[in-house]
Amino acid sequence: MEEITKDMDEIKSKAKLLKVISHPIRLCVVKGLMESEGYNVTKIQNCLNIPQSTLSQHLSKLKDLGIIEGTRKGVEIEYHVKNDDIKKIINTIFNDK
Repeated sequence: MEEITKDMDEIKSKAKLLKVISHPIRLCVVKGLMESEGYNVTKIQNCLNIPQSTLSQHLSKLKDLGIIEGTRKGVEIEYHVKNDDIKKIINTIFNDK
């Protein structure tokens, strides 16, 4: 049991990642971003049919934990999944390769 508690910081960090992607909208955003070459806010918002303010809150939570990152392309920001642990989780639960 000492081995497990020794890694408690890492366990807490992984639990935070799981908690954030457990919300259906955030899970959908992450999965969608992995299936694409990146989306901007307008495209994500139109796909999910949710208010821009709601989407911004979800994107903020994903960005805060380093799950996604935005790249400026002109006046827009294009989002991509950058966290390898999350990519593995999404590929596992959706049986993608």
